[in-house]
Amino acid sequence: MTPRRILLVDDHQLLREALRRNLEACDFEVVAEASDGPTSVALALELRPDLVLMDISMPGGDGISATRSIMRADGRQRVLVLSMHSDARTIREAINAGAVGYIDKSSSIDHVVDLMNQILGGDVTLSPKVAEAMLAVVDEMPDHDLTERELEVLREVATGCSTPEVAQRLFISQKTVKNHLAAIYAKLDARDRTEAVVKAIRMGVVRIDDTN
Repeated sequence: MTPRRILLVDDHQLLREALRRNLEACDFEVVAEASDGPTSVALALELRPDLVLMDISMPGGDGISATRSIMRADGRQRVLVLSMHSDARTIREAINAGAVGYIDKSSSIDHVVDLMNQILGGDVTLSPKVAEAMLAVVDEMPDHDLTERELEVLREVATGCSTPEVAQRLFISQKTVKNHLAAIYAKLDARDRTEAVVKAIRMGVVRIDDTN
């Protein structure tokens, strides 16, 4: 299997070195490192990595601004934020900037690697903390062409449910869930469930009271 190409962005060299060693031991290829926002943007657009692992607090521009710049230039990039900040406001800002996931630095390397694999495999589930922060962003629902069943599937996914869990909750088969997800991706022009949920949050298709 071809190693997944990763761009590491953090202003702490020791942390970058530790992450590089651990990621390379898990068959990732660290194609470059950056210690500030502007450099991360330039490297992301030049190298087109499979995933950017992005810090937030850095000199010369924060990671949220860098993520926003990367996504504006190339909306197909994947950015996973790895930060010491875990408050809902910062998570919302990162997701709104275009990040496909958010994980705090207190997490184990196994957790980081597992989330990276999920993102790159297109089958990531959102943690309750991230889902809650994202769902709190919106308060109105615009027009859309998703069916009621597709909305039900999307709302379950937004709470962090896996495909089997969605099937169990809605009393349908896993194949049917996958078919609905495929339709959702096509209608929202999303690559995977994370991007679909993020777009749904921004559109107002999924709201905080949908999960109650």
